[in-house]
Amino acid sequence: MEKTTDTIYGSHIERMEEIVKEMEKRIMDLREKILSEQGMDPIEHYLARIKSDDSMREKCRRNGLPETEESALQEIKDAIGIRIVCDFLDDVYTIRDYLAQMPDYTLIQEKDYIRNAKPNGYRSYHMILRSLDGYHIEVQLRTISMDTWASLEHHIRYKKNLPCDAELIFKELKRCADELASTDVSMQAIKNLITEN
Repeated sequence: MEKTTDTIYGSHIERMEEIVKEMEKRIMDLREKILSEQGMDPIEHYLARIKSDDSMREKCRRNGLPETEESALQEIKDAIGIRIVCDFLDDVYTIRDYLAQMPDYTLIQEKDYIRNAKPNGYRSYHMILRSLDGYHIEVQLRTISMDTWASLEHHIRYKKNLPCDAELIFKELKRCADELASTDVSMQAIKNLITEN
């Protein structure tokens, strides 16, 4: 008897789960390679997910798209999501280069919000990869401080009853983001001094 599923992804869910496992293995293999060569683990933590059925349907509605497999897998490009959190800025770009050069994936979009932060202070490196068989993966690469800021900002932004002086809160969030970015640069400089010596 053929297995059926009533998610928006239909029969594609099994292949999507395979891709998540394949990517995790590749990232862990790269992690081990860098650790053995440099003596430092480049990844603080790694998360992967397939966007839930409810979340994907809501995103389709928000974007004025029908709630179909085509919308979920071709129009919207983040059904599979990966977040890699690194200790240092150079680790972010090392992993970016590795992902961009995988022969069985095509880099179809990237946005460097580290060098070009969003106006609210958000920093991260975003990539959209497409497998040879047509599945998209959204990758977010961040340092620990970027990830901490993004998590806290998310909690604050979605708090239902912000005080009336929300503008001051968002100015403070931007200031914190800038201070953390400065810390990332300083920590990278310290790492460079250590490795050079």
